[in-house]
Amino acid sequence: MGGGGHTRQLAERVGDEGLVIACDRDLAAIERAEQSLRGLPIKVTQRNFCELPSVLQDLEIDLIDGLLLDLGLSSDQLADRNRGFSFDSDGPLDLRFDETEGDTAADLVNLLSEKDLADVIYQNGEERLSRRIAKKVCLRRKEKPFLLASDLAELVTSCYPGRGARERIHPATRTFQALRIAVNRELSSLESILKSAPDFIRPGGKIAVISFHSLEDRRVKEAFREDERLEPMTKKPIIPSEEEIMRNPRSRSAKLRVARRV
Repeated sequence: MGGGGHTRQLAERVGDEGLVIACDRDLAAIERAEQSLRGLPIKVTQRNFCELPSVLQDLEIDLIDGLLLDLGLSSDQLADRNRGFSFDSDGPLDLRFDETEGDTAADLVNLLSEKDLADVIYQNGEERLSRRIAKKVCLRRKEKPFLLASDLAELVTSCYPGRGARERIHPATRTFQALRIAVNRELSSLESILKSAPDFIRPGGKIAVISFHSLEDRRVKEAFREDERLEPMTKKPIIPSEEEIMRNPRSRSAKLRVARRV
């Protein structure tokens, strides 16, 4: 659900005869959105979207007409300096969507072996300097554990001597992405919902997924192509126009794919 933008658009379209079920793991996001979306036909639940089958069962709903997955961080999460999503944040290195559940990013950074940490950074962030970063992290944490997001961002940047300033994105982007994916089990959640979604979408209904990096987009593309219950409606992903990127710079890496339940 995030900030509730897509949720509002959908709710206004389905009207009083319909219902939008909105999932989010972030309690702060739910509390904000419930205030702004009051009066609309929306049922909000604090659940991982991969748990949607059990959510529908609880609501006694057999089939839905469509499913939208927005896999990105919300602007509110990025702006919250106490969650560690921002590189220059002096807040704790947390990165969890649900702050009551699981290990934090600091736990991983301070406790994983050098090899395992390098693997996490490479596999989830496609970071080519993963081995160098992991080695430097393990040397530094012997003296002082990583507690703040800014501490880790500074160390990762130092692994790009003379090149960090020329990078198109912040040098720490891929490492933070990798840790966030790990602590929130994002890829396994996506794989789970892509596998189960055709079971509860009625024939003719659609599933739309907005992804923000290649690891997500690749899984969506493969699921739409390989699941015989789905017919891809987008040969190539829909990307934002230059005008939209100027209006909303965070949309620049977004890719939308849509498939129909056959």
